[in-house]
Amino acid sequence: MRDRIGRRWAKYLWAALALGVGAAAAPQGASAEEIAAATRVVVHKAEHKLYLYDGNRLLGEYKVQLGLSPTGQKEREHDFRTPEGRYVLARRNTRSDYFLAIQVSYPNKEDELRARKKRWAPGGSIMIHGFPNQPKHPASYYESNDWTDGCIALSNSDMVEVWMRTQDNIPIEIDP
Repeated sequence: MRDRIGRRWAKYLWAALALGVGAAAAPQGASAEEIAAATRVVVHKAEHKLYLYDGNRLLGEYKVQLGLSPTGQKEREHDFRTPEGRYVLARRNTRSDYFLAIQVSYPNKEDELRARKKRWAPGGSIMIHGFPNQPKHPASYYESNDWTDGCIALSNSDMVEVWMRTQDNIPIEIDP
């Protein structure tokens, strides 16, 4: 498979897709090669939505939770804001503290310049990820509140689908 998670994980993730988890289930009897791959990701913070596209064709729409202080552009580390701008999906982490994680290439050059002018550290480690592996709250809390330090969080089932339909180095646009 095109992702880097290994055959065991790939079989597990494909089985989850085939069972219909997530916002857009795999077609009955479809193979992994027949699942449309996203060519870009768009997040609308105000809507709390993440969209996967293949060109202009919408592949999936997912509810997301954001940083504890989601309004406005991320300016520095520990401001609990989710960044806004154009980035790429940088790398994947199966050993995260969260159910799967895909790094967003924040900060970009504009983010670094803005932070440097104010003598702040821009922060980093912005990810798209699922729920915590060791939750401190019931699932309903994570589903209905902005709770991350600035990341973009999805349900675990939606995270499986986003993981399977994306690959590294595709663009992600995060809008207010």
